[in-house]
Amino acid sequence: MAGLLTIHPEVLLGFYRDMLLIRRFEERAGQLYGMGLIGGFCHLYIGQEAVVVGMQAALEPGDQVITGYRDHGHMLACGMEANGVMAELTGRVGGYSRGKGGSMHMFSREKQFFGGHGIVGAQVSLGTGLAFANQYRGDNRVCLAYFGDGAANQGQVYESFNMASLWKLPVIYIVENNQYAMGTSVKRSSSETHLHKRGGSFNIIGEEVDGMDVVAVRDAGLRAVAKARAGGGPTLLEMKTYRYRGHSMSDPAKYRTREEVDAVKEKSDPLEMLRKRLMDGAIADEAALKEIDREVREIVAESARFAQESPEPPESELFAHIYSEA
Repeated sequence: MAGLLTIHPEVLLGFYRDMLLIRRFEERAGQLYGMGLIGGFCHLYIGQEAVVVGMQAALEPGDQVITGYRDHGHMLACGMEANGVMAELTGRVGGYSRGKGGSMHMFSREKQFFGGHGIVGAQVSLGTGLAFANQYRGDNRVCLAYFGDGAANQGQVYESFNMASLWKLPVIYIVENNQYAMGTSVKRSSSETHLHKRGGSFNIIGEEVDGMDVVAVRDAGLRAVAKARAGGGPTLLEMKTYRYRGHSMSDPAKYRTREEVDAVKEKSDPLEMLRKRLMDGAIADEAALKEIDREVREIVAESARFAQESPEPPESELFAHIYSEA
């Protein structure tokens, strides 16, 4: 694991806890969806937890995050409360968007999380705009703009690359290459499957990263963030990762074999790899890791209780908060 000896044991344990919280939260969200308590689409992040936890560790207070619709993990990694996220998923007033945004439209100005966006690739241009604002204000802030391998083929992505490179904007583009977009293998949909090379025409340095290794992610993130903060402009990080579930809860994922999924879980599950290293390095024993799991399960169970006990928004809220008040 890259950089393992440079990280304090408590930080590694924090990575494990944060990744486990995302895993358990998403598992419970899937259960609530199956019970009919979550409407619309629900895109789970199971298998990709190391990406957001590693990248978040490279940021400083005030830095921004924006992403697409597979976003619950990003929210939790930013420090948004599980109660508020789950309440929003279930359309309750205790949610971050007062129950009116749902899975794909949650925001937190306090945590510098700017969505959750349902339009494929839209967040890339919005994230570029956030970075432009940072540069204009001279506030030394950096924006992380996440997108998937499917969105990597959208035209607005390349318009954003061009402007960000031309103006040396403080933005890191992170393509979470989980290899199947909405259901088509990247090998069938992209003429250039090494997505970190996509910025080459715009003089954007790209790097391929093991997105299942949280410390490798953090190390790549630190390099890219330091470059952006120093005025060096954008970086494109391709996180090679894998989602265990379908594109959304309505996707049976028949375009890949069960054997393929099981092989990834066995060989490169991000939680299991970190768990093994924690134990092999005598950083934590079985009892300590079980206690973390118990604490995380309690947080997730409370979030489900909070969500179901929180009321639905009244009809009078239908036209409220549509526009920002000046």
